[in-house]
Amino acid sequence: MRQTPAPKGRGSVAYRLVQRAMQQRELTVVLVTLFVIIYFGSVNSAFYTTANIITVCQYLASIAVIAFGEVLILSLGEIDLSAGAVYLSSPWFLYLFWHSGMPIGWAIVASMACCAGVGMINGLITVWLNVSSLIVTLAVNYVLFGFVLIESNDIQVDMPGQTGHFSIIFGVGAWSTTLWAAVMMLAIWALLKRTRFGLHVTATGGNLLAAAESGIRVRRVKVWCFIIISAASGLIGILDAIRIGSINPGSSGLDTVLPGIVAAVVGGTALTGGRGTIVGAALGAIFLGVLEDGFNLIGVNANWFYLAEGVMILVAMVANTQLGIVARRFRR
Repeated sequence: MRQTPAPKGRGSVAYRLVQRAMQQRELTVVLVTLFVIIYFGSVNSAFYTTANIITVCQYLASIAVIAFGEVLILSLGEIDLSAGAVYLSSPWFLYLFWHSGMPIGWAIVASMACCAGVGMINGLITVWLNVSSLIVTLAVNYVLFGFVLIESNDIQVDMPGQTGHFSIIFGVGAWSTTLWAAVMMLAIWALLKRTRFGLHVTATGGNLLAAAESGIRVRRVKVWCFIIISAASGLIGILDAIRIGSINPGSSGLDTVLPGIVAAVVGGTALTGGRGTIVGAALGAIFLGVLEDGFNLIGVNANWFYLAEGVMILVAMVANTQLGIVARRFRR
């Protein structure tokens, strides 16, 4: 039989490179982020200064770490709305342990244990009592917020650990939180992409019943993912509090966790489960950090700020969806 020749250009190196690029889930957020970086830099040259770059990195570190944890949770087909509250509560755990006479190092360890315990509670209620993770973590978010208000009497306090080499490593150093975020990114990426546990996470999110029938302990996998996101969120919360020097009990956990979820989804993680990208989450966090900093630098009115930010996020998501459609055509 006569074979139909391939369309002209399909065998070229250029076509194959474009096809491979189109298949990358992170392509959209890379392009959008490059666009906003070039735009803000052209409008205000201060955007490219070292001081501003440090400011952007310090801001996006917490978004990125929460986003890394959300990648694990979203890959399971679940969601964690309490990560922001854990981020805000962990410095208060540290302060209470330290104020009771515990050395700062052990206070951090005890605080991390509390954060991991919160994640375990989220996971156990979700998998054993069959309550939606959205409801469970939303309820825990309010519980933690109430706990902080009660223990603090709604009074801002100074954070311990502000002096010496300890402070430089744990937040005060200019690049400290950024480096910690990079370490956590590599650790969670390796866990998701280079271990059997990561395969179990993807399999559980892709098809829960098939994963269970193949011998994967899906309940244990989910509980551990909730523990990991809570521990990571708690650690970056402590680092940020030490960097800032004080802790404010009036902040909302939802205002902290939602950017992390947005960063994960804009970066290419599916809300329906079975697909997650740590690199994409990092790029999504960079996009949000650049967006926030750029709007501040060019003097966007505070009344318009969230409107402009929401429109840009929506544009990024629409572009992501449309690029996915084009990428599927390239695979044919």
